[in-house]
Amino acid sequence: MIWQQFLSLAGSYPLALRGLGMTIVLSLISLALGTLLGFGLGILRTGGNRLLSGVIGAWVDLIRGTPFLVQIFLIFFILPEFGIELDAFTAGIIALTNLAACFICEIVAAGIRSVPIGQVEAALASGLSRWQRMHQVVLPQAMRIVLPPLVGQYVLLIKDSSVVSAIGLTDLTRVGWLVVQRVPNGLLVFFLVGVGYFIVCYPLIMLARRLERRMGAAHGEVQL
Repeated sequence: MIWQQFLSLAGSYPLALRGLGMTIVLSLISLALGTLLGFGLGILRTGGNRLLSGVIGAWVDLIRGTPFLVQIFLIFFILPEFGIELDAFTAGIIALTNLAACFICEIVAAGIRSVPIGQVEAALASGLSRWQRMHQVVLPQAMRIVLPPLVGQYVLLIKDSSVVSAIGLTDLTRVGWLVVQRVPNGLLVFFLVGVGYFIVCYPLIMLARRLERRMGAAHGEVQL
């Protein structure tokens, strides 16, 4: 019985590769766009404009405080009622990019605020413009703090990409649901699905740990 199930799973190998490829492509595009947008929002939120900072903060809190499944349903099922029709892939990209940007915005804003005010005042006294202060003084120091949680957030967002299966996109999770209809062993099928996600996320997990160790070592050197 088990052997027959393994044979059936072997026959689903091309579909599994397709689903894994979709998960990787979806995650890479969303994380790249989300990182760019998140850094921009994080910089704007700490730019001194209270109104703009408040608007960004309200949007970030709204996205972080509501289920991602609800967000993607709103984009895919509700927007067409207003004349905006999106295919499943585009809707998934928009939803994941927005989610990534909101979480990354908070990480970047926290990193920028952690830079000692004396560093900013010294840059200001040197006659640097706001952009020059941010580019040459603030961001390089903030990145040391931002990188470990940023990479860790990437792992969480890759796992969140499994939600796109709810709108019919054939990612790794969707493949699992399709395969389990032919192979009545949900434990085995979704164990393999979990292994697929682990393979994608593990390099980022190791990178986050390495960055955290480097950051801890750097703090230790400063304390000495």
